[in-house]
Amino acid sequence: MSNIIWSKLSTARHAANNLLKSQRRYLNLLEYQSKGLLEESGVAIQRFRVLEGSQDDLKVLDQFKVPEYVVKAQILAGGRGKGHFSNGFKGGVHITKNADEVLSLVDKMVGQKLITNQTPQDGILVKKVMVASSVNIVRETYLCIVMDRESNGPVLVASPAGGMDIEAVAEETPDKIKKVPIDISKGLTLDECKEIAEFLEFKGNLVAKAADEIQKLWKLFLKVDAVQIEINPLAETDDGQVISVDAKLNFDDNAQFRQKDIFNMDDASESDPREVEAAKYNLNYVAMDGNIGCLVNGAGLAMATMDIIKLHGSSPANFLDVGGNVKEDQVLRAFQILLSDKNVKGILVNVFGGIVNCATIANGIVNASKTINLKVPLVVRLEGTNVVEAKRILKESGLPIKSASDLDDAAQTIVAAIQ
Repeated sequence: MSNIIWSKLSTARHAANNLLKSQRRYLNLLEYQSKGLLEESGVAIQRFRVLEGSQDDLKVLDQFKVPEYVVKAQILAGGRGKGHFSNGFKGGVHITKNADEVLSLVDKMVGQKLITNQTPQDGILVKKVMVASSVNIVRETYLCIVMDRESNGPVLVASPAGGMDIEAVAEETPDKIKKVPIDISKGLTLDECKEIAEFLEFKGNLVAKAADEIQKLWKLFLKVDAVQIEINPLAETDDGQVISVDAKLNFDDNAQFRQKDIFNMDDASESDPREVEAAKYNLNYVAMDGNIGCLVNGAGLAMATMDIIKLHGSSPANFLDVGGNVKEDQVLRAFQILLSDKNVKGILVNVFGGIVNCATIANGIVNASKTINLKVPLVVRLEGTNVVEAKRILKESGLPIKSASDLDDAAQTIVAAIQ
């Protein structure tokens, strides 16, 4: 293949990989919410309050007197300290000893979009600001408990080199990483926690304190059905404390029925509303920047569909994965979500019927096309279970639906149809 084609396919696969990673819209909590869960479980953290740029902020601060304040904008993205706001104000993290300045900082943050290296280009709107008591950190360590496929269960990852990119630590100084698989039936014993604390280079009476914090984090991991609790840094302070300064928690969506209070904290305002809408119907949506809407079943087909569209000179506007148990009404919702993107000039359906019945997809396509009075070109490639019946349904529908014999034919047809 030519370098140009390889470049196109590389770009396509990068975007498709994002689809692979987003087969479910996982619950993410803001920093103050995660710290609230830690605090409820007795984990040592900085004292904090949450301000919203309202008249109540002054009252909250009057009851929260500390020697020095850390003021942090709350969004689901990293790099906040080095970010900048849409109003020109720089930095999503500030330190001050003046309560009046806290209010001024909050006023400059709330209602503005914070732009960092991890946000969309136009940033994310800040609605809340966490104000915490500043602590004097002597030393920073890293601790994480995470579900690990290779270990078939939870693993604790620890490093005395905290406060930095743990991937870089693992690559440059692998001897500073300790990985401890956890027997789910036995949990973490106090002796194991002390060994980890010593590896983290805590000394004297801080070993026992650090071990206690590690045990509390493990108990929290179990209690909330977490798939990850990352503390970076787990810090030693100048007054001899061990505290979790920054926390990231992720949860098992299958445990939502047990963790209703936690999942009720979910704020979907930072997510693409089309992703949120798709999730309501057990669909997975990924937005892109092209002009062909793609309805597929499975990430593998998504990648192949993207590759072939790019190869024929166009690009996808979005992908919507309907999965393997799709029903006719979900197909209608899928079409509505795909078409909510105004850049969509045509739709390509690429479905392989394994678990899913192709006739179900065909009936869904016909009903959706009639319900929404589809105005853009539609090309359908179906293969697998009951495909003959499915093609009959499409042919006899009387609708201008173009059936394709294979994926290459489908891509060529839809690209030509929108030009």
